Amino acid sequence: MRFIVFIFSFFIFSSTFSQSTSNAKAMKLYGKAVAQIADGNLKEAIETLTKTINADNNFIDAYLSLAGVYGEKKEYANAITNYEIAFSKDSNYTNIYKLPYAINLAGAGKFDEALQALNIFLSIPNLSSKSIGAAQYRKRNCEFAIDYQKKHPSNSYSFQPINLGDSVNTERSEYYPTLSISDSLLVFTRMTNTGEYFVKSNFTNNHFAQAEIVEGSINRQALKGAATVSSDGEYLIFAGDFAERGYGSYDLYISYNTPDGWSEPENLGENINTPYWESAPSISPDSRTLYFSSDRPGGYGGRDLYMSTRQPNGRWGFAVNLGATINTAGNELYPYIHADNQTLYFTSDGLPGYGKTDLFITRKTAIDQWSVPENLGYPVNTIEDEGSICISSDGSTAYYASDRADSRGGLDLYKFDIREDIRPYKTLFVRGRVFDEATQKGLPSSVELIDNATGKAIMKIAADELGKYFIPLPTGKDYTFVVNRKGYLFYSNVYELSKEKSDSTYTKDIALQPIKLNASFTFKNVQFEKNAFALLPISKIELDKLVQVLNENPTIKLQINGYTDNKGIAEENIKLSTNRAKSVVDYLASKGINAARLAHKGFGAAQPIADNNTDEGRARNRRTEFVVVGM
Repeated sequence: MRFIVFIFSFFIFSSTFSQSTSNAKAMKLYGKAVAQIADGNLKEAIETLTKTINADNNFIDAYLSLAGVYGEKKEYANAITNYEIAFSKDSNYTNIYKLPYAINLAGAGKFDEALQALNIFLSIPNLSSKSIGAAQYRKRNCEFAIDYQKKHPSNSYSFQPINLGDSVNTERSEYYPTLSISDSLLVFTRMTNTGEYFVKSNFTNNHFAQAEIVEGSINRQALKGAATVSSDGEYLIFAGDFAERGYGSYDLYISYNTPDGWSEPENLGENINTPYWESAPSISPDSRTLYFSSDRPGGYGGRDLYMSTRQPNGRWGFAVNLGATINTAGNELYPYIHADNQTLYFTSDGLPGYGKTDLFITRKTAIDQWSVPENLGYPVNTIEDEGSICISSDGSTAYYASDRADSRGGLDLYKFDIREDIRPYKTLFVRGRVFDEATQKGLPSSVELIDNATGKAIMKIAADELGKYFIPLPTGKDYTFVVNRKGYLFYSNVYELSKEKSDSTYTKDIALQPIKLNASFTFKNVQFEKNAFALLPISKIELDKLVQVLNENPTIKLQINGYTDNKGIAEENIKLSTNRAKSVVDYLASKGINAARLAHKGFGAAQPIADNNTDEGRARNRRTEFVVVGM
């Protein structure tokens, strides 16, 4: 009601009513409408103001009031129409209304026209400093919107949010949507007469099933906020105000999915929670990083975004501010890390935008480094406050809460196709099982995704007790996929996705070899300069994993074997393969491995594993491997 209060307290009640009416019936109806507005009965006020205008169609204040009510209801087109009727009847008296008129034009996406109206308003003599400040704020927003449209033409994009329907939405407000990584589980918050409840809906047969209150003790506390669901759907982290076990007001808690429902919430501890406000959590797809918002001292403004990394002992590390690239003197809220583990969405009222709180996107440029945030643009962002958002794993569909015209009541959950340039990276998914090659028993293991360009791990998850894992592979880059467990030779595979465009899920069951005599491993990504034996930087990814194996198993001894294809002179191939094997030994020794544990041998073109008559076959034959020769 802030807009209506502003319109009526400043413009109408302060006016001279010189352009009101001499029609007694119209004046009586108008007084009734003003009372209805004051009581918040906007629908009734529209009906009464319409009757007022029917009684006197030259009653300018009635048109202006009707425009104000439509503006409050976000029916911008109707508001604009009524303002323009009033302007046509008396341009001098109504000139002061160019400010609310401009706000409604901006609400309808007509930023050029809004800017013109604001300039007219600012030319009015003797405006109050408050009016000038309000107009200049709106002018900056319009100038941003016009500039954004020039830089991001989207003529082919159509913003058409679709209500998720009666299986999800009710006459109550639904908000804070979050999805599991497989998009099979939607969890959100619903406001009721007795407080906020977490609700879930499973996505089956191409639609969301009837939503159900989340079972277990997680819903006993009425004061709750946003939640995030783990990639496997096995736990929730959420904001709650539990006075008897919190550090302050809202803290972050975790609850696990058990056969008896969701477990009693556990406080995430003092590394994350403080005597101040913590909320809006988002867990990364590898479950290693937690993003959230807090107003604790030491930040850049009101509420800042923070991250915490899960430690090897399972506890959360000390929370770290995401820095000045993202955080401002205003408020940053509702972080959402996508399944690609590279793209972060959040809201801010401190970055340039359309007014109030806008949605932004930032992408990882390196470990814990983020790109300059980019506004998602109109019509995703509007002149109103925007809330949390989550994105499907394939990056094409966004889910958010809104009170659009087809809402069942209050805020409803909607989905829409997200514009191409603000989508997360396209992501492939690899799922499978890690097991012992000899016994076929599942192995809890470390699963890493390493960026070949940087050699840095961008994602690290743990296969569960049965050895099952699920990991996203963002396209646009090339990766080495590594699985490691103490007492076993590591596994690696190369995924060249820099040109991959399709979204798919692959199944890859991985047999790990126990470390034993004669166990062997062929490197997938140990590479050398052409016709030379200098290691290329990408080789360090697998060789550093081998260093880890050797350090964890200090008694084993290896022989590094080198091979070539059959091109060239046999003696030269023997020499080249020997030098390449020695380069690997030298690298391992440089990392602290005792040279006495390492031997090397070059075999040239001997022992081919593929046809040397094809390019593909020759590439496979040019390989480096290691064999366990001592325990």
